[in-house]
Amino acid sequence: LYVSIHLIHKISKYNGKEGTKPRIYKLGSGAWDKIKLKAKKRVKEVAFNLIEAYAKRKMKKGFVYGPDSSMQHELEASFLYEDTPDQIKSTTDVKIDMESPQPMDRLICGDVGFGKTEIAIRAAFKAIDNNKQVAVLVPTTVLAFQHFKTFTKRLKNFPVTIDYLNRFRTTKEKSTIVEELNNGRIDLIIGTHQIVNNKINFKNLGLLIVDEEQKFGVSVKEKIRSLKQNIDVLTLTATPIPRTLQYSLMSARDLSIINSPPQNRYPIESNVISFDENTIRDAINFEINRDGQVFFVHNRIENIQEVKNMILRLIPSAHVAVVHGRLEGKILEKTMLEFINGEYDVLVSTTIIESGLDVPNANTIFINNAHNFGLSDLHQMRGRVGRSNKKAFCYFITPPYSALSSDAQKRIQAIEQFAALGSGIQIAMKDLEIRGAGDLLGGEQSGFINDIGFETYQKILTEAIEELKENEFKSLYDKSEKGNPKTFVKEIQIDTDLEVLFPDHYINSVSERLTLYNRLGTLKSENELETYQKEIEDRFGPLPLQAEALLDSVRLKWKAAHLGIERILLKKNQFIGYFIANQESAFYQSDRFHQLLVWVQQNPNRVNMKEKQTKNGLRLRLAFNKVSSVKQAIDLFPDLE
Repeated sequence: LYVSIHLIHKISKYNGKEGTKPRIYKLGSGAWDKIKLKAKKRVKEVAFNLIEAYAKRKMKKGFVYGPDSSMQHELEASFLYEDTPDQIKSTTDVKIDMESPQPMDRLICGDVGFGKTEIAIRAAFKAIDNNKQVAVLVPTTVLAFQHFKTFTKRLKNFPVTIDYLNRFRTTKEKSTIVEELNNGRIDLIIGTHQIVNNKINFKNLGLLIVDEEQKFGVSVKEKIRSLKQNIDVLTLTATPIPRTLQYSLMSARDLSIINSPPQNRYPIESNVISFDENTIRDAINFEINRDGQVFFVHNRIENIQEVKNMILRLIPSAHVAVVHGRLEGKILEKTMLEFINGEYDVLVSTTIIESGLDVPNANTIFINNAHNFGLSDLHQMRGRVGRSNKKAFCYFITPPYSALSSDAQKRIQAIEQFAALGSGIQIAMKDLEIRGAGDLLGGEQSGFINDIGFETYQKILTEAIEELKENEFKSLYDKSEKGNPKTFVKEIQIDTDLEVLFPDHYINSVSERLTLYNRLGTLKSENELETYQKEIEDRFGPLPLQAEALLDSVRLKWKAAHLGIERILLKKNQFIGYFIANQESAFYQSDRFHQLLVWVQQNPNRVNMKEKQTKNGLRLRLAFNKVSSVKQAIDLFPDLE
């Protein structure tokens, strides 16, 4: 079957549960359409609830923060590293949200070590600077302590009172903290789920920061929801579910993505090894000799001491510490602090170091029995190293491949394959394939994702959200999207006898041409198209005429869509444009259509408009003669608002 390059976006890869064969449907039969319709109906129900929550939030009034103060500028200037472009954009997004009357609900997606915490610190200070309290909710006791150290260090020169709550604080300490929070004497509290308990009544809570939301159970999330009726919420995550899906869910939550890695950051070299004492000894020695530190993750408390003894037997001069969740709180915190301060060479630990721990001097990690962990856990643990400008190493210790289950083999292959900076999203996508989409996205959406594949599901989700915006939630989005010209046409077909393509002699790789055609379909503005053109010319040389016509065809589609044209025929030097088939479309009541009618009446010699009988019923169409190129077709139309 031949598909026009203008419809290439209609083809998508089937991404379902690995190992299950997709069902094949016959072209032209209604079965596939029925399945898609059924999926859309279900998806609409999910999306409806999301948008309804978003709508309620939009209606609520939150606190309007003032512009940045001199102290805010001073704090940001004291950041030791240069902000990446994505960090700058995310910081700006957060500040715009905080300065607007609606409560913020923003999700910041960024890979491990890409600077999400710094954005949280700036947002927290902005809130405190406006006399508000801030709560930072984290999944583990160790991370609460680590964040307490990080925030304290960054804000030490500013008038901010910070404390933390976790299960290691004594009853007396806890009651003092609760009392001081209720009286407003603590500006910033960092803690595990204890900070959402009923005893705490913040005097003036303005901002809630949630780190690694996917680690919290349903009951904690429900408590967060009850807390955040009209306070600002900032959620940080290292892409736990495919980022593209989150794009689609933008209607329910604002999203910022940190894709650009910090400067002088190297990918982590990942190796899968069997348990070999010589390799372990050599790797630890190499790290200690360059004044670095080592993590050794062993997730069984019963024999964790044996691992320490083995390391001391291999390297008698090494300073080795052990941490795990059953240690007494004060000892655990003291040991962690000593490791962060460089007093130990090797830290043998359970997975309590998984989230957010930042030790820039630790650049080698061993993960014992790596086959027992999920993909995102492995990625998170690997992210504990490589946080400075030193080359980092990660060793996944597993039994021989033949002894592993097929899923474990796939996980280990995936984590080894995706070692590049910012590969959290590929890992999330691979997780989706191995486990099946149902597990990843919640029960209500599972069945039909495996029927239609994940990419098609995303397209349907986007369509469903667009339809809800135009119908059920029309009033909400009409207000929020004022100033953006409304598009009534979702998709345009172009049928032409002109040569509109990348010729084989210009780009001779078929897969490269396909990739470029696919990207062409995603471009949304003239700037994006110009950047795309520069990139192609940089790689392949000046554009041939056929390729120029191809880029012009994208401009023609944009212009035609703006004027309500759904299908273009450009053949035999004649241009015919068919308007929207749906006679009930709001386009026919719009000012734009009326302006177009006036223009047609004023130019009877240039253009002809009439209704034409087609196999799908009567269609309104425009026709021009003597049109010999795509560029000429673009110039046919008037510029209407």
